[in-house]
Amino acid sequence: MSKVWFVTGSSRGLGRNFVEAALSRGDRVAATARKSLTELVDTYGDAVLPLELDVTDKAAVFEAVEQAHSHFGRLDVIVNNAGYGLSGAIEEISEQQLRDQLETNLFGPVWVVQAALPFLRAQGSGHIIQISSVAGLTGFLLGGGYCASKWALEGLSEALAQEVAGFGIKVTVAEPGGYATEGLTGGVSADPNPLYDEQRAALAAYVSSVDFDDPAGAGRAILELADAPNPPLHVFLGQGYELVRQAYADRLKTWADWQDFSVSAT
Repeated sequence: MSKVWFVTGSSRGLGRNFVEAALSRGDRVAATARKSLTELVDTYGDAVLPLELDVTDKAAVFEAVEQAHSHFGRLDVIVNNAGYGLSGAIEEISEQQLRDQLETNLFGPVWVVQAALPFLRAQGSGHIIQISSVAGLTGFLLGGGYCASKWALEGLSEALAQEVAGFGIKVTVAEPGGYATEGLTGGVSADPNPLYDEQRAALAAYVSSVDFDDPAGAGRAILELADAPNPPLHVFLGQGYELVRQAYADRLKTWADWQDFSVSAT
């Protein structure tokens, strides 16, 4: 049976690939973005409901979810994809930049989840897919603000999964690695402090050396994830496993090495 999707951040990048993958196989999609998506209607007709939406506007989020449910009669897959990157050392980023980052990457998904849950609970089913990042599992140089937003989303989603399991609702946190999307060059950058120029150069050199994944692959993968009868709580999209595996191995070793100290604090 075809599914009804609600996808945020649908204008480009991974979000656009998620939307087109779902539509291409005959599913129906409420595709939201901060700009017009009428070109999708030209291609997919009534199967798509384009909605202009800024996820930081709580009232608008509730209105969009209500409109999508009213239009299609149900909601099966909620994909919280809208977000952007904030680049800069912790010393460089401004208070407003950090607050704006959290408004989009954390509060946006919260509003979507709160708006969708009554509908999913009433139908006794649904799958919430939170698009996080490998930066939600390990910290990255000059990305502290972005990491903070994704780490918070990870913790929130783990609690959410436990809260809604009894209602027949599933939650998956998808952690993409590096994809060749506008996210590599878009986003917001803090005013640079020359003290961090060497770190910026090292990061730029690393990024230029990486063979990034094709976002179309993420589009195909999201369909398999949405169809899984028992989807995982956490899953990587593309590269990322080895990087995070090492980070977690290092943490486990440190905790083990310091276990006597930890016990002494009891």
